[in-house]
Amino acid sequence: MTADEILQLAQSLNGRDEPYALVTVVRVAAPTSAYVGAQAIVRRDGTIEGWIGGGCAKEVVIEAARQAISSGEPRLVRITNDDHAPETGVEQHAMACASNGTIELFIQPYSPRISLCVLGDTPAAEDARFFAQRLGIRLVALPDEAPVVLIATQGNGDAEALERALAGAARHVLMIASRRKADKLREVMRMRGIDETRLARLQAPAGPDAGAKTPAEIALVAMTGVLALLRGRGVANDQPATHETRDAAGSAMDAPSMAGIGAVAETAATFINPVCGMAVSITTPKHVETFDGDDYYFCCDGCWETFKQNPAKYAAIRRVSMAKVSA
Repeated sequence: MTADEILQLAQSLNGRDEPYALVTVVRVAAPTSAYVGAQAIVRRDGTIEGWIGGGCAKEVVIEAARQAISSGEPRLVRITNDDHAPETGVEQHAMACASNGTIELFIQPYSPRISLCVLGDTPAAEDARFFAQRLGIRLVALPDEAPVVLIATQGNGDAEALERALAGAARHVLMIASRRKADKLREVMRMRGIDETRLARLQAPAGPDAGAKTPAEIALVAMTGVLALLRGRGVANDQPATHETRDAAGSAMDAPSMAGIGAVAETAATFINPVCGMAVSITTPKHVETFDGDDYYFCCDGCWETFKQNPAKYAAIRRVSMAKVSA
């Protein structure tokens, strides 16, 4: 195969996410039929395409390439019968041919990059995408195209993004959210017909409790959870959810839940959300819902959706809570 054909084959394998190793001859000592710059591609099943010398080196190269593909680590291989001590970092094998030539080869494995779908247009979402690229994680646009989905909507289309992710083929769905918010969204998902098997895929908070505050910190913590899952390790999110200690990747942008409705006083400019107990600005709410002649203000999709499923229940909760505050 020509150099161009080798390159075209590598691009084709990359496009199909098929693992392989590119083998390049970097040094030769005659007599040998190999030459410096000769290349071949070895696939995971041992198929070799290209030229790196005759049959004397073929079996050694194939086995070394398959091991490199498996480990993900490049190798420098010398095939020789000279009696010099092996150099550090050079894997040495005996030359099977009677000619006793020497071939040195560099083996570079290429494995399918693990994939991630990040949903959201927030600063934390952008930072998560940046970290993913630095980690060599392939970013895809659709939840069905990745084993892990990270939701970084943070109040902007939370329920829609979560439903889309859970309805897809992803094995794990991580969400930048507090436990309380995640629990509310689970209820919304149940109302929308998402079964418990799919709900079990949801992990929120998205990573360990690290006291993250800025978007970059929040994204970094979330990507820790993503990487753990992609590497086959789960992240234990068993810290108690409290008002004093924030959930990891629940973020400073995802305000901590109140201990209960009426925990803070309602002012002329704010409204206490009867679903989660948060104070919502009545001048810049995300949603306004009218029930029984009264306006109810919401700053996120989850609480708004929950309220709409049973407005009488939450209207009653609000009346009781306001009565307690007045008393």
